[in-house]
Amino acid sequence: MGCGSCSTGGGCSPAGCKSNGSCLTNGCSKLDVYDWLSHMDMPTNYKPFGIVEIKFKGSRKEFYLNPDNIYLEAGELVVVEAATGGYDVGHVSITGELVRMQMVKRRVKEADVAKKIYRKATVADVEKWKAAKDLEWETMHKSRTLALELNLSMKLSDVDYQGDKTKATFYYTAEGRVDFRELIKKMAETFRIRIEMRQIGMRQEASRLGGIGSCGRELCCSTWLTDFKTVSTSAARYQNLSLNTLKLAGQCGKLKCCLNYELDTYMDALKYIPDNVNVLKTEKGDARLQKTDIFKKLMWFSYPREESWIPLPLERVKEIQRLNKEGILPENLGEVVEIETKPVKVLDYENVVGQDSLTRLDERSRNKKKNKNRNKNKQNGTADSFSQRPINTDTQNQQASIKPEGAPSADGLKNNRNKRFRPNKNNKRRPDNPNRDGHQDKQE
Repeated sequence: MGCGSCSTGGGCSPAGCKSNGSCLTNGCSKLDVYDWLSHMDMPTNYKPFGIVEIKFKGSRKEFYLNPDNIYLEAGELVVVEAATGGYDVGHVSITGELVRMQMVKRRVKEADVAKKIYRKATVADVEKWKAAKDLEWETMHKSRTLALELNLSMKLSDVDYQGDKTKATFYYTAEGRVDFRELIKKMAETFRIRIEMRQIGMRQEASRLGGIGSCGRELCCSTWLTDFKTVSTSAARYQNLSLNTLKLAGQCGKLKCCLNYELDTYMDALKYIPDNVNVLKTEKGDARLQKTDIFKKLMWFSYPREESWIPLPLERVKEIQRLNKEGILPENLGEVVEIETKPVKVLDYENVVGQDSLTRLDERSRNKKKNKNRNKNKQNGTADSFSQRPINTDTQNQQASIKPEGAPSADGLKNNRNKRFRPNKNNKRRPDNPNRDGHQDKQE
């Protein structure tokens, strides 16, 4: 039997799950773990580990006993025991010895695992589970309407139905304590199921809903991040970031978790940077600190009413600082560090990969207009240029024999006519040239 959440029913492949199972889009691969021990040969007397990790909607993962030693693979749908009665349906996340390592990581003891795996999901179980999942969207919107009618200051963000359609867990966020007893009564009467309310934080809400961060990737809390540590504005100060809340806040409205990723590296680099070096006193004047590059270990100073900045190494800054404490003013800041600037390589992007020109359509339209005008002139019995008209050689020789002295020759007249002639698009005579073909009027 294929994967219960796959639209094609052809197996447990991640593609085509429509965000209902273990697909790789829209956060369904949330907190996936690669079982790197699954393809290793175990000893002959090896007894498989009797606990399996099961993954449910969102980031919820739990450990279950496998008393019947059912052969399970990652991605399979199984029916497990629910905490409040009935059963639930989930996906197998990992099996084998890797489960033991995950339990140590999450500080779960084997004796504390009491819930069991009943069986692999049958066709009836899968159909009932899918019907329950289809009700979640409608249930959430109806429950939001009921909360608005009661004027409750809470936001319902997600609903999770149990596999047997007997219980629904509502996740909400609120700033303070909310009395939702009346809301539970109305929801129980409307949906005819058992109701459980769970309050979550803003970060947990973003991890359940998912989304794309400012970096262009999926949210860390939706894919791999499990522990939400506190983030303070001092992390941005240490990294020389602008204290703009719009840029530092994530989709949850809190400070981004990624501000803590590189904080340790910055803290280690700041150990070598001297403190309280805002001003260095010299005979030339007081130089003020403008910028610090903690990784290159350079500090830029500038004199008053001077635009140029002077980079100094940390050793020179500490030396001047020590001299100032002793009451000694150096002549100047000292040797300037030469910063290597790499030459900018200008790339020729013209037809690098053999692609067509961006203006090819414009040129094609111009050529079409030219051909159209030529065909129109030909139909009207006119030529595009004087050179295309037939010339009578006898008449030309006769005119050349009777021309007066100082008159231009026939060849010169022909060239002048060709230079003066410009084909008109609308076949209209210009005021300076009565004849459109360039011939002068004969005088009677």
